[in-house]
Amino acid sequence: MSLGKEDILATKQQKSQQLKELSEKFTASKAVLLTEYKGLTVAEVSVLRQQIREAGGEYKVFKNTLSSIASKGTHAEAAQDLFVGPTGIAFGYDDAVAVAKKVLEFAGKNEKLKVKSGIIEGKLCSAAELKAIATLPAKPVLLSMLAGAMQAPASKLAAALNATVAQFAYALEAVKNKKAESGA
Repeated sequence: MSLGKEDILATKQQKSQQLKELSEKFTASKAVLLTEYKGLTVAEVSVLRQQIREAGGEYKVFKNTLSSIASKGTHAEAAQDLFVGPTGIAFGYDDAVAVAKKVLEFAGKNEKLKVKSGIIEGKLCSAAELKAIATLPAKPVLLSMLAGAMQAPASKLAAALNATVAQFAYALEAVKNKKAESGA
């Protein structure tokens, strides 16, 4: 059975649409983690997808050739040589660290999933670097730590200024009292 002209055109249109979709995913994501999923069951992949979805991402499998072509012109282009073998891609759209944590957490519990590499905020990272990144606190925690660190010097300055003004007021009061005593 051979494909007709309409079937070939439909297949080309599907591939073109997939290429566009994948390129958009690479562009929109803050994290792209490449994994080898060889040996995972459908149920295990479903659990992984659910965990990544909870972290604001998604897990997809595309053909390596398609992934390689779609990565051109995006920050994922740095990982172009890693699209070999059974490759699953975890995309993180909101919090790059949260998605990396979920993938590494799953890989720690299931040795069939291997993390090849990843791109976090445009930088290509090895599996070891991803593990270090995954130990970072979540984004809201980091932001609150930063706000606290920025607030501390301001509150210390305010306290120091308040103390200086208070000391000056006490000194003026002492001078006034001393003059009152000596003049009386």
